[in-house]
Amino acid sequence: VLFFTVPSKDAITLKPHPDEVDDVKWVSKAKLLEMMDDKSLLFSPWFRLIAYRWLIPDGGWWDDLSKTMTTDVHCDYVNIHCFDPPMEHMGGGGDAGPVWSAQLEDGDASKKQGAYGKIKTHTESKLAQLIHVDEVFSAVSLLYINPLKSNLENDYVTNKYNADDLAFCDEILCKVSRSFAAVIRQLPPTLLVDVLIFYLVLRALDTIEDDMKAFESNDVKVKHLMSFHKTALADPEWSMDGVGEGDEKRLLQEFPKCHSVYAALDEQSRRVIADITLRMATGMAEFVGKDLGQGTADVPQYNRYCHFVAGLVGEGLSRLFAVSGLEKPSMAKELHLSDQMGLFLQKTNIIRDYLEDYVDGRAFWPKSVWSKYSKTGDLGYFANQTDEEAAAKSLCCLNELVTDALELVPDCLAYLSNLQCKEVFRFCAIPQVMAIATLDKCYANPNVFTGVVKIRKGMSCKLINDTNDCPGVHSTFHAFAQSIARKAKKANKAGVEDPSFERTIKACDTICELTAAEASKRMGAKDLLLPLALVGLSFASYSSTKSPVAGKPLIPALVATGLLGAAATKIVGSSGSSSSSSSTPALKSADTITADRE
Repeated sequence: VLFFTVPSKDAITLKPHPDEVDDVKWVSKAKLLEMMDDKSLLFSPWFRLIAYRWLIPDGGWWDDLSKTMTTDVHCDYVNIHCFDPPMEHMGGGGDAGPVWSAQLEDGDASKKQGAYGKIKTHTESKLAQLIHVDEVFSAVSLLYINPLKSNLENDYVTNKYNADDLAFCDEILCKVSRSFAAVIRQLPPTLLVDVLIFYLVLRALDTIEDDMKAFESNDVKVKHLMSFHKTALADPEWSMDGVGEGDEKRLLQEFPKCHSVYAALDEQSRRVIADITLRMATGMAEFVGKDLGQGTADVPQYNRYCHFVAGLVGEGLSRLFAVSGLEKPSMAKELHLSDQMGLFLQKTNIIRDYLEDYVDGRAFWPKSVWSKYSKTGDLGYFANQTDEEAAAKSLCCLNELVTDALELVPDCLAYLSNLQCKEVFRFCAIPQVMAIATLDKCYANPNVFTGVVKIRKGMSCKLINDTNDCPGVHSTFHAFAQSIARKAKKANKAGVEDPSFERTIKACDTICELTAAEASKRMGAKDLLLPLALVGLSFASYSSTKSPVAGKPLIPALVATGLLGAAATKIVGSSGSSSSSSSTPALKSADTITADRE
């Protein structure tokens, strides 16, 4: 691709070779996007890839032609970027197919930074999701019967913070992290906004660290990172433009609204947020100059990176819990357990996001692990799933990293057992059960190397509904540890040689031993689901054959089935919540804890 900037169209004469170029046209950025969406037009595959990756996204080459043409801000002299051609150039006489399994989807490239959202997501069909009846029940329950309650409208919140600025913070939180928004909103009013702002501040910092194109040099980026706590958190007018994409970019542009809410927090909370922000920025700065195209160097560096970007978040949350008075003061000193809980979540994301991170040129799988399995010495070796040897080796590498994450579970469970506030417990536990479910989904799953794997939405709803207390959480961890162990044993019995097999079984056995007693308290209650599910399914079957609506869509029957199941889900939740033991004291609501303090 050859680029010129000219003062007018008349300043250059275009005579392309007819065997190389079909047509020439002057276009605006908007017109180019329109033409590239027109399936009747055939663009050069390399131009299409380069355009979607670098030319037209927000903050890309086209947005500031002067900077693009006269500086090295967009130059990359280190990384080699490998692409498959777009789908319209696949096939042909040679039956061309993907080599790198990293084709970018024709989505809106401005939504998220890097490769996020542009790699294929492996999802199950709607029918495959609907056959999980218990998950359908849970979705109905979460949506219509027992949704997560938002405390943003509480008088304490509305009287303390600027309504418009808080509304922006809530809106942007949903945009940059929909999964965290719901669990944050259900926190007690005296803690909710502190955690919301803590998250947004760190997300703004992360946006600066993630942008690989906006800064003239790594030194400039480091300067911004290291001064963030003194600028963004001290200057009410501070904002940043031209960094990040989509909603992350908007978060930085309108950061004064976040600062307004931050400034209204109690001093102790502001002190915690500022301290963690500085320490995280220092850690990020350490990794800015490192070439992560092939991942982190080894497991210690892998752990160190996860500590800076997630372990410190765990520490900050524990300190916020303590200063709120909803948790014991000793929680502020649970540094090791807080760190391990953060590492568990971060490692799960890194494992799942192999392809996104590799395509983005910033990967985190430790080279000391993956190099044992890569025949070519390249992290991208595993993406070639058409090669039988590469496919087998990729699963061995994947399983070792999943096992490494599973070994953090005992500390995560120990942390959760120290909590006393029910709302705080749910806030911490829901991401943890989502993580163990994701690890189960990733284990021995070749789809990790050709896209992004995600758990079913119905399963997510079920996990949320089941996460009310220690028995519920332990039951979830117990079930997924058993599932991973079954997969490992089945593969081993089939003759698959996995170097991590014994280590995996040991990690799963440890989790099952720790959770067996608490999980057993939920088993009897869960048995209620089966008869009620059968009643619901019988009703659905009857409605489809005998009733006046025979032959018509089964939506009414399915809704009735869902309502029956949702009722069962609520019964199970209530039954589980009432159980307690000397090892796991009953959780208290925030209102009860506040009343006890008074």
